[in-house]
Amino acid sequence: MTCASCPMTTINMACKPPVLRVLCVLCGLLLVLWNARPASASTQKIGPDLYAYISENDASANSTFLVSDKGILVVDTGLNTQEGRKLLEEIRKVSSAPVRWIVNTHYHRDHRGGNSVIGPDAVVISLFWTRSQVLSDQQKQTTETGHKPPPEYWLNMTFRGKIALYLGGHEVQIYAAGPAHTMGDIVAYFSDQHAIATGDLFLTNSCPAMDHGDLENWIAALDQILFLPVDYIVPGHFALATKKELARFRNYLVELKRQVVSMYRSGFSVEEMKKNLSMKDFADMRQFPQYEATFADNAAAYYHQLEQRNAPRRAIP
Repeated sequence: MTCASCPMTTINMACKPPVLRVLCVLCGLLLVLWNARPASASTQKIGPDLYAYISENDASANSTFLVSDKGILVVDTGLNTQEGRKLLEEIRKVSSAPVRWIVNTHYHRDHRGGNSVIGPDAVVISLFWTRSQVLSDQQKQTTETGHKPPPEYWLNMTFRGKIALYLGGHEVQIYAAGPAHTMGDIVAYFSDQHAIATGDLFLTNSCPAMDHGDLENWIAALDQILFLPVDYIVPGHFALATKKELARFRNYLVELKRQVVSMYRSGFSVEEMKKNLSMKDFADMRQFPQYEATFADNAAAYYHQLEQRNAPRRAIP
């Protein structure tokens, strides 16, 4: 028989001493256990001092971290303290330096729920709009439950437009993408490593959940990323990607826009539009009805954006 997990490549079990037979059986058992292990998060080095953390939990965001002797910068921290601890464990395999900066790409909790675990004393960077939305949600939760949320909800540094950080000889450009997935999305572009963390502006081979953003500006934001010299793209969720996957996601949004605009202008109702929507070229993309992240949900969200801006339309004769 062949023992695939030890240096003894081929072993005749009948003629070997008992100790070797036991060792081979143990090797085989270890191999079975290894192959049966549960899925785990993946941490991949994508540039000098730069790492992508791909969460095994679809409900929790991916993260990106840049390491230096003076401190670590982390983009998004996951859904909650449990997911934050998983991320911190991966960071500690690389560096023992403190996490001094956290970037939250938008206000959704699956991207900021681990803030207090990852960097309790960190500068947490977001847009002014994002902080306002978080504080509004916090006040609502306090009113409803009588309990003030934990410190992970706080964001203590905001900006408008664009800022740059310089860490360990690397430049990090953090800029506002404008209303897109939400009304306040930012990305972190690691210019010299040719990598970018997009938050939920991009999900690998998956329908997004559309908040109260702007689909048309969303497409423009993706076009801007496609223009940059980028080799690695860390999406909000799912596998590490390249421009090829991002371009397909962008093309999905373009096709969605084309069909919705056509049916909206023809006087279709929302329900009629959903029934007539055809996304056969993107049929392999993940859809999550529980998160309102389906083709029909995306179409309805954009339809309502057109309604809210009073886009011109005509009724069907």
